Amino acid sequence: MKLYAPKYYEDFKCIADKCTHSCCIGWEIDVDDTAMLKYEKSKHYYAKKVLESIENSDTPHFKLSCEDRCPHLDSKGLCKIIINMGEEYLCDICREHPRFYNFTNYGKEMGIGMSCPEACRIILNSDDYNELDVIARGIGDTYRIDYDALIDREKIYSILKSDRGFNDKLNKICSEYQIDLKGISEKAYLDCIDSLEYLNNEHISLFFEFSIDATVSEKNEKYLERALAYFIYRHCTESMDFEDFKISLSFCVFCVLLLASLIQNNKDVYECARVISEEIEYNTDNIEKIKELFY
Repeated sequence: MKLYAPKYYEDFKCIADKCTHSCCIGWEIDVDDTAMLKYEKSKHYYAKKVLESIENSDTPHFKLSCEDRCPHLDSKGLCKIIINMGEEYLCDICREHPRFYNFTNYGKEMGIGMSCPEACRIILNSDDYNELDVIARGIGDTYRIDYDALIDREKIYSILKSDRGFNDKLNKICSEYQIDLKGISEKAYLDCIDSLEYLNNEHISLFFEFSIDATVSEKNEKYLERALAYFIYRHCTESMDFEDFKISLSFCVFCVLLLASLIQNNKDVYECARVISEEIEYNTDNIEKIKELFY
């Protein structure tokens, strides 16, 4: 089986202490069994500190400080596990973030998530979202299902790559896939937004700026196109049938309309996209609540 990634993936590298929003703050970081075994077997002096920092609940995780900081994040924003023991001692979630993986009929695809500021910057500035490179070969068996989501994904990418304005592209996509955004009341959208679980409660009022008729300025059209391509790559690829694809596509359109709503008043597009990704994409309950709007 081959592993594919968008061409822009090769441009990504964690910027560590230069990051404006560390992924080591605000997240509960689970420790996988393999990493736990490494810490238990290691003779390194720092391994004892690592083990003492782990909460041994049903799912072992690092005990965050009162500022919700990982106990191994130093004052400069660097990881003390890497500094003292090496990157090979990171747990899976720390080593992989912000990467994600999807299976297809042709292999496995990976990408980087917009909750990471550096990944967000790369995604929103890359026009080659429809071009994939082979990252690795022979990493496992393929599996096949009757429905191939990549065919519909490519159809949508061809629309996004056309010379239309973004609103025309979005209308064309919604028409082709029978997505009736205005068939849902504004109250239903806002009730859904109000029901989401938030990492930061300040984002509730921010998300309440959602408008189905958000104004899209010319300067923001390419950002929204690339954001929609990213959402589709991440959330539609593993669709099991056409109806599943359509619901996932509706979710993606909602996310990009939320982004359009937030940036229409000159808010920073990168930070708004990062917040949407952080609050929605990393919470399966939030994803399902939004998808329920379109069932």
